Amino acid sequence: MALKISRTLLIISFLLAVLSPLSIFAADATESEGGSIDILGKTADHDYFDTAFGKIYLPRIYVINGDISFFSSTKKALASGEFIQTEEGLVRADGEGIDLDLSITSHLVYVWLGILFALLFTMWAASRYKKGIGSQTAPKGAIQNIFEILYLFVRDQIVFEYIPREKAGKYIPFLFSVFMAIAMMNMLGLLPWGASATADLTVTATLALITFIVTQVSGTKDHWQHVFNFPGVPLLVKFILTPVEILGLLTKPFALAIRLFANMLSGKIMIICILGLIFIFTDLFGPSVGVGTSIFWVGLTSVLYGLKVFVALLQAYIFTLLSAVFIGMAAEEHHHDDHHHSDLELLSNTQQSNNH
Repeated sequence: MALKISRTLLIISFLLAVLSPLSIFAADATESEGGSIDILGKTADHDYFDTAFGKIYLPRIYVINGDISFFSSTKKALASGEFIQTEEGLVRADGEGIDLDLSITSHLVYVWLGILFALLFTMWAASRYKKGIGSQTAPKGAIQNIFEILYLFVRDQIVFEYIPREKAGKYIPFLFSVFMAIAMMNMLGLLPWGASATADLTVTATLALITFIVTQVSGTKDHWQHVFNFPGVPLLVKFILTPVEILGLLTKPFALAIRLFANMLSGKIMIICILGLIFIFTDLFGPSVGVGTSIFWVGLTSVLYGLKVFVALLQAYIFTLLSAVFIGMAAEEHHHDDHHHSDLELLSNTQQSNNH
Protein backbone atom coordinates (compact mmCIF):
# COMPACT_ATOMS: atom_id res chain seq x y z
CA MET A 1 0.00 0.00 0.00
CA ALA A 2 2.78 2.44 0.87
CA LEU A 3 4.49 1.69 -2.46
CA LYS A 4 1.25 2.47 -4.28
CA ILE A 5 1.01 5.76 -2.38
CA SER A 6 4.60 6.60 -3.34
CA ARG A 7 3.89 5.79 -6.99
CA THR A 8 0.78 7.97 -6.93
CA LEU A 9 2.73 10.86 -5.44
CA LEU A 10 5.27 10.61 -8.26
CA ILE A 11 2.50 10.67 -10.88
CA ILE A 12 0.91 13.73 -9.28
CA SER A 13 4.31 15.40 -9.18
CA PHE A 14 4.80 14.79 -12.90
CA LEU A 15 1.37 16.13 -13.82
CA LEU A 16 1.84 19.21 -11.67
CA ALA A 17 5.20 19.83 -13.29
CA VAL A 18 3.74 19.60 -16.79
CA LEU A 19 0.67 21.69 -15.99
CA SER A 20 2.48 24.16 -13.73
CA PRO A 21 2.40 27.89 -14.44
CA LEU A 22 4.00 28.41 -17.83
CA SER A 23 4.53 32.12 -17.33
CA ILE A 24 6.01 34.13 -14.45
CA PHE A 25 4.39 37.22 -13.02
CA ALA A 26 6.52 40.35 -13.32
CA ALA A 27 7.22 40.36 -9.61
CA ASP A 28 10.53 42.15 -9.87
CA ALA A 29 8.77 45.08 -11.53
CA THR A 30 6.38 45.38 -8.58
CA GLU A 31 8.83 45.08 -5.73
CA SER A 32 7.98 47.21 -2.72
CA GLU A 33 9.42 50.67 -2.50
CA GLY A 34 10.09 52.52 0.70
CA GLY A 35 8.13 51.24 3.69
CA SER A 36 5.13 49.98 1.74
CA ILE A 37 4.48 46.30 1.21
CA ASP A 38 3.49 44.83 -2.13
CA ILE A 39 0.93 42.25 -0.99
CA LEU A 40 0.25 40.81 -4.42
CA GLY A 41 3.98 40.65 -5.09
CA LYS A 42 4.45 38.59 -1.94
CA THR A 43 1.80 36.07 -2.96
CA ALA A 44 2.61 35.96 -6.69
CA ASP A 45 4.75 33.41 -8.48
CA HIS A 46 8.40 34.45 -8.96
CA ASP A 47 11.46 33.59 -11.00
CA TYR A 48 13.45 33.15 -7.80
CA PHE A 49 13.24 30.95 -4.73
CA ASP A 50 13.34 32.72 -1.37
CA THR A 51 15.33 31.11 1.44
CA ALA A 52 16.44 32.17 4.89
CA PHE A 53 19.82 33.06 3.38
CA GLY A 54 18.63 34.98 0.33
CA LYS A 55 17.24 34.47 -3.15
CA ILE A 56 18.09 31.63 -5.51
CA TYR A 57 17.28 32.58 -9.08
CA LEU A 58 15.59 29.85 -11.09
CA PRO A 59 16.20 28.72 -14.69
CA ARG A 60 14.26 30.10 -17.63
CA ILE A 61 13.46 27.47 -20.23
CA TYR A 62 11.77 28.28 -23.53
CA VAL A 63 10.76 26.31 -26.59
CA ILE A 64 11.18 28.52 -29.66
CA ASN A 65 10.67 27.17 -33.17
CA GLY A 66 11.19 23.66 -31.91
CA ASP A 67 14.48 24.49 -30.17
CA ILE A 68 14.98 24.66 -26.40
CA SER A 69 16.62 27.78 -24.98
CA PHE A 70 18.00 27.42 -21.45
CA PHE A 71 19.14 30.30 -19.21
CA SER A 72 20.21 29.95 -15.61
CA SER A 73 18.21 33.05 -14.57
CA THR A 74 16.16 35.95 -15.86
CA LYS A 75 19.25 38.17 -15.80
CA LYS A 76 21.10 35.72 -18.05
CA ALA A 77 18.16 35.67 -20.46
CA LEU A 78 18.14 39.49 -20.62
CA ALA A 79 21.92 39.63 -20.98
CA SER A 80 21.72 37.40 -24.04
CA GLY A 81 19.88 40.15 -25.89
CA GLU A 82 17.23 37.72 -27.10
CA PHE A 83 14.61 38.89 -24.60
CA ILE A 84 13.33 42.13 -23.08
CA GLN A 85 11.47 42.74 -19.82
CA THR A 86 7.85 43.95 -19.97
CA GLU A 87 4.96 44.16 -17.53
CA GLU A 88 3.78 40.77 -18.79
CA GLY A 89 7.21 39.22 -18.26
CA LEU A 90 9.94 38.33 -20.69
CA VAL A 91 9.21 38.60 -24.41
CA ARG A 92 11.43 38.07 -27.42
CA ALA A 93 13.33 41.13 -28.57
CA ASP A 94 12.50 40.47 -32.22
CA GLY A 95 8.76 40.51 -31.46
CA GLU A 96 8.26 36.84 -32.28
CA GLY A 97 6.26 34.66 -29.91
CA ILE A 98 7.47 31.97 -27.51
CA ASP A 99 6.05 28.54 -28.35
CA LEU A 100 6.23 27.20 -24.81
CA ASP A 101 7.50 28.59 -21.52
CA LEU A 102 8.78 25.79 -19.25
CA SER A 103 10.54 28.04 -16.77
CA ILE A 104 10.90 26.86 -13.18
CA THR A 105 8.94 29.06 -10.77
CA SER A 106 8.89 29.48 -7.01
CA HIS A 107 5.46 27.89 -6.67
CA LEU A 108 6.56 24.90 -8.73
CA VAL A 109 9.57 24.44 -6.44
CA TYR A 110 7.24 24.38 -3.43
CA VAL A 111 5.01 21.86 -5.20
CA TRP A 112 8.03 19.63 -5.68
CA LEU A 113 9.12 20.12 -2.07
CA GLY A 114 5.65 19.34 -0.74
CA ILE A 115 5.40 16.14 -2.77
CA LEU A 116 9.00 15.21 -1.91
CA PHE A 117 8.38 15.55 1.84
CA ALA A 118 5.15 13.56 1.56
CA LEU A 119 6.98 10.90 -0.47
CA LEU A 120 9.87 10.65 1.99
CA PHE A 121 7.46 10.52 4.92
CA THR A 122 5.51 7.68 3.29
CA MET A 123 8.61 5.73 2.25
CA TRP A 124 10.06 6.05 5.75
CA ALA A 125 6.82 4.73 7.27
CA ALA A 126 6.76 1.90 4.70
CA SER A 127 10.27 0.83 5.69
CA ARG A 128 9.18 0.70 9.32
CA TYR A 129 6.16 -1.44 8.54
CA LYS A 130 8.28 -3.82 6.45
CA LYS A 131 10.48 -4.36 9.50
CA GLY A 132 7.37 -5.30 11.49
CA ILE A 133 7.23 -2.06 13.47
CA GLY A 134 3.56 -1.11 13.36
CA SER A 135 2.43 -4.26 11.56
CA GLN A 136 3.53 -6.97 13.99
CA THR A 137 3.96 -4.64 16.95
CA ALA A 138 2.53 -1.30 17.97
CA PRO A 139 3.90 1.78 16.12
CA LYS A 140 6.94 3.29 17.81
CA GLY A 141 7.78 6.95 17.99
CA ALA A 142 5.72 10.09 17.57
CA ILE A 143 6.32 10.38 13.83
CA GLN A 144 5.12 6.88 13.00
CA ASN A 145 2.11 7.31 15.25
CA ILE A 146 1.24 10.54 13.45
CA PHE A 147 1.53 8.77 10.10
CA GLU A 148 -0.72 5.93 11.26
CA ILE A 149 -3.31 8.35 12.64
CA LEU A 150 -3.41 10.25 9.36
CA TYR A 151 -3.54 7.09 7.25
CA LEU A 152 -6.28 5.44 9.31
CA PHE A 153 -8.24 8.69 9.36
CA VAL A 154 -8.18 9.02 5.58
CA ARG A 155 -8.93 5.33 5.09
CA ASP A 156 -11.71 4.89 7.65
CA GLN A 157 -13.30 8.33 7.88
CA ILE A 158 -13.05 9.38 4.24
CA VAL A 159 -12.50 6.51 1.79
CA PHE A 160 -14.58 3.79 3.48
CA GLU A 161 -17.22 6.33 4.43
CA TYR A 162 -17.99 7.67 0.95
CA ILE A 163 -16.81 5.04 -1.53
CA PRO A 164 -18.45 1.60 -1.78
CA ARG A 165 -16.46 -0.77 0.43
CA GLU A 166 -15.87 -3.32 -2.34
CA LYS A 167 -14.20 -0.64 -4.49
CA ALA A 168 -12.66 1.55 -1.81
CA GLY A 169 -9.32 -0.26 -1.54
CA LYS A 170 -7.95 0.88 -4.89
CA TYR A 171 -8.65 4.55 -4.11
CA ILE A 172 -6.85 4.66 -0.75
CA PRO A 173 -3.36 5.30 -2.24
CA PHE A 174 -4.63 8.12 -4.47
CA LEU A 175 -6.68 9.91 -1.83
CA PHE A 176 -4.03 9.54 0.86
CA SER A 177 -1.42 10.87 -1.57
CA VAL A 178 -3.62 13.87 -2.34
CA PHE A 179 -4.16 14.54 1.36
CA MET A 180 -0.46 14.32 2.23
CA ALA A 181 0.71 16.38 -0.76
CA ILE A 182 -1.77 19.21 -0.11
CA ALA A 183 -1.06 19.18 3.63
CA MET A 184 2.70 19.43 3.03
CA MET A 185 2.31 22.23 0.46
CA ASN A 186 0.03 24.11 2.85
CA MET A 187 2.47 23.72 5.75
CA LEU A 188 5.44 24.93 3.70
CA GLY A 189 3.55 28.17 3.18
CA LEU A 190 3.87 28.83 6.91
CA LEU A 191 7.62 29.37 6.62
CA PRO A 192 8.46 33.10 7.02
CA TRP A 193 10.11 33.12 3.60
CA GLY A 194 7.93 30.37 2.17
CA ALA A 195 5.08 30.41 -0.32
CA SER A 196 1.88 28.40 -0.38
CA ALA A 197 1.86 26.56 -3.68
CA THR A 198 -1.85 25.91 -3.13
CA ALA A 199 -2.40 29.69 -3.17
CA ASP A 200 -1.75 29.41 -6.91
CA LEU A 201 -4.89 28.69 -8.94
CA THR A 202 -2.87 26.72 -11.50
CA VAL A 203 -1.76 24.25 -8.82
CA THR A 204 -5.22 23.77 -7.32
CA ALA A 205 -6.76 23.51 -10.81
CA THR A 206 -4.25 20.78 -11.69
CA LEU A 207 -5.10 18.85 -8.54
CA ALA A 208 -8.81 19.26 -9.28
CA LEU A 209 -8.24 18.09 -12.86
CA ILE A 210 -6.53 14.94 -11.59
CA THR A 211 -9.52 14.24 -9.32
CA PHE A 212 -11.87 14.94 -12.23
CA ILE A 213 -10.08 12.41 -14.45
CA VAL A 214 -10.04 9.75 -11.72
CA THR A 215 -13.73 10.38 -11.05
CA GLN A 216 -14.78 10.02 -14.68
CA VAL A 217 -12.62 6.93 -15.20
CA SER A 218 -14.26 5.42 -12.11
CA GLY A 219 -17.75 6.13 -13.44
CA THR A 220 -19.91 3.04 -13.85
CA LYS A 221 -22.36 2.39 -16.67
CA ASP A 222 -25.09 3.44 -14.28
CA HIS A 223 -23.28 6.73 -13.60
CA TRP A 224 -23.09 7.63 -17.29
CA GLN A 225 -26.66 6.52 -17.79
CA HIS A 226 -27.76 9.07 -15.21
CA VAL A 227 -25.81 11.74 -17.10
CA PHE A 228 -26.94 11.08 -20.68
CA ASN A 229 -30.00 8.85 -20.43
CA PHE A 230 -32.02 9.03 -17.24
CA PRO A 231 -33.98 5.82 -16.70
CA GLY A 232 -37.71 6.30 -16.44
CA VAL A 233 -37.60 9.97 -17.43
CA PRO A 234 -39.58 11.36 -20.43
CA LEU A 235 -37.52 12.17 -23.52
CA LEU A 236 -38.30 15.89 -23.38
CA VAL A 237 -37.11 16.12 -19.78
CA LYS A 238 -33.87 14.33 -20.73
CA PHE A 239 -32.99 17.18 -23.09
CA ILE A 240 -33.18 19.50 -20.07
CA LEU A 241 -31.48 17.29 -17.48
CA THR A 242 -28.52 16.14 -19.60
CA PRO A 243 -26.95 19.62 -20.05
CA VAL A 244 -27.49 20.27 -16.34
CA GLU A 245 -25.73 17.02 -15.42
CA ILE A 246 -22.82 17.75 -17.78
CA LEU A 247 -22.50 21.22 -16.25
CA GLY A 248 -22.52 19.57 -12.83
CA LEU A 249 -19.60 17.34 -13.83
CA LEU A 250 -17.56 20.44 -14.72
CA THR A 251 -18.52 22.57 -11.72
CA LYS A 252 -17.35 19.97 -9.21
CA PRO A 253 -13.61 20.25 -10.04
CA PHE A 254 -14.04 24.01 -10.44
CA ALA A 255 -15.38 24.22 -6.87
CA LEU A 256 -12.49 22.06 -5.61
CA ALA A 257 -9.90 24.33 -7.23
CA ILE A 258 -11.44 27.65 -6.14
CA ARG A 259 -12.12 26.57 -2.55
CA LEU A 260 -8.55 25.47 -1.85
CA PHE A 261 -7.01 28.40 -3.73
CA ALA A 262 -9.17 31.07 -2.07
CA ASN A 263 -8.69 29.77 1.46
CA MET A 264 -4.92 29.47 1.23
CA LEU A 265 -4.48 32.80 -0.57
CA SER A 266 -6.68 34.71 1.86
CA GLY A 267 -4.76 33.33 4.85
CA LYS A 268 -1.44 34.39 3.35
CA ILE A 269 -2.75 37.86 2.55
CA MET A 270 -4.14 38.27 6.06
CA ILE A 271 -0.79 37.52 7.70
CA ILE A 272 1.06 39.88 5.31
CA CYS A 273 -1.46 42.65 5.95
CA ILE A 274 -1.21 42.35 9.72
CA LEU A 275 2.59 42.36 9.70
CA GLY A 276 2.45 45.23 7.22
CA LEU A 277 0.71 47.37 9.83
CA ILE A 278 4.10 47.67 11.58
CA PHE A 279 5.53 49.50 8.56
CA ILE A 280 2.36 51.52 8.01
CA PHE A 281 2.36 52.75 11.62
CA THR A 282 6.06 53.54 11.29
CA ASP A 283 5.43 55.65 8.18
CA LEU A 284 2.47 57.46 9.77
CA PHE A 285 3.56 57.98 13.38
CA GLY A 286 7.28 57.32 13.46
CA PRO A 287 9.59 54.45 14.45
CA SER A 288 8.70 54.58 18.16
CA VAL A 289 5.01 53.92 17.50
CA GLY A 290 5.80 51.30 14.87
CA VAL A 291 8.15 49.38 17.17
CA GLY A 292 5.81 49.79 20.15
CA THR A 293 2.79 48.39 18.34
CA SER A 294 4.81 45.62 16.72
CA ILE A 295 4.49 43.55 19.90
CA PHE A 296 0.72 43.41 19.41
CA TRP A 297 0.88 42.73 15.66
CA VAL A 298 3.50 40.00 16.02
CA GLY A 299 1.49 38.40 18.82
CA LEU A 300 -1.65 38.46 16.71
CA THR A 301 0.28 36.95 13.80
CA SER A 302 1.51 34.16 16.08
CA VAL A 303 -2.09 33.32 16.95
CA LEU A 304 -2.99 33.35 13.27
CA TYR A 305 -0.10 31.01 12.53
CA GLY A 306 -1.60 28.50 14.93
CA LEU A 307 -4.91 28.90 13.15
CA LYS A 308 -3.16 28.52 9.79
CA VAL A 309 -1.74 25.13 10.84
CA PHE A 310 -5.29 23.99 11.55
CA VAL A 311 -6.57 25.48 8.27
CA ALA A 312 -3.71 23.83 6.33
CA LEU A 313 -4.80 20.39 7.54
CA LEU A 314 -8.49 21.26 7.29
CA GLN A 315 -8.23 22.29 3.64
CA ALA A 316 -6.33 19.10 2.80
CA TYR A 317 -9.09 17.15 4.54
CA ILE A 318 -11.89 19.01 2.71
CA PHE A 319 -10.27 18.54 -0.70
CA THR A 320 -9.75 14.82 -0.04
CA LEU A 321 -13.25 14.43 1.39
CA LEU A 322 -14.96 16.05 -1.59
CA SER A 323 -12.79 14.04 -3.97
CA ALA A 324 -13.91 10.85 -2.23
CA VAL A 325 -17.55 11.98 -2.39
CA PHE A 326 -17.32 12.66 -6.15
CA ILE A 327 -15.55 9.36 -6.81
CA GLY A 328 -18.02 7.47 -4.65
CA MET A 329 -20.99 8.98 -6.49
CA ALA A 330 -19.50 7.95 -9.84
CA ALA A 331 -18.48 4.46 -8.71
CA GLU A 332 -21.71 3.61 -6.92
CA GLU A 333 -24.01 1.06 -8.48
CA HIS A 334 -27.74 1.85 -8.39
CA HIS A 335 -29.98 -1.20 -8.38
CA HIS A 336 -33.00 0.03 -10.27
CA ASP A 337 -34.65 -3.39 -10.27
CA ASP A 338 -34.51 -3.51 -6.49
CA HIS A 339 -36.04 -0.05 -6.26
CA HIS A 340 -38.71 -1.06 -8.78
CA HIS A 341 -39.64 -4.17 -6.81
CA SER A 342 -39.68 -2.13 -3.59
CA ASP A 343 -42.09 0.36 -5.17
CA LEU A 344 -44.36 -2.46 -6.37
CA GLU A 345 -44.35 -4.03 -2.91
CA LEU A 346 -45.16 -0.66 -1.34
CA LEU A 347 -48.01 -0.11 -3.80
CA SER A 348 -49.34 -3.64 -3.18
CA ASN A 349 -49.23 -3.18 0.60
CA THR A 350 -51.02 0.14 0.28
CA GLN A 351 -53.81 -1.40 -1.83
CA GLN A 352 -54.21 -4.26 0.65
CA SER A 353 -54.46 -1.79 3.52
CA ASN A 354 -57.12 0.18 1.64
CA ASN A 355 -59.12 -3.01 0.95
CA HIS A 356 -59.08 -3.88 4.64
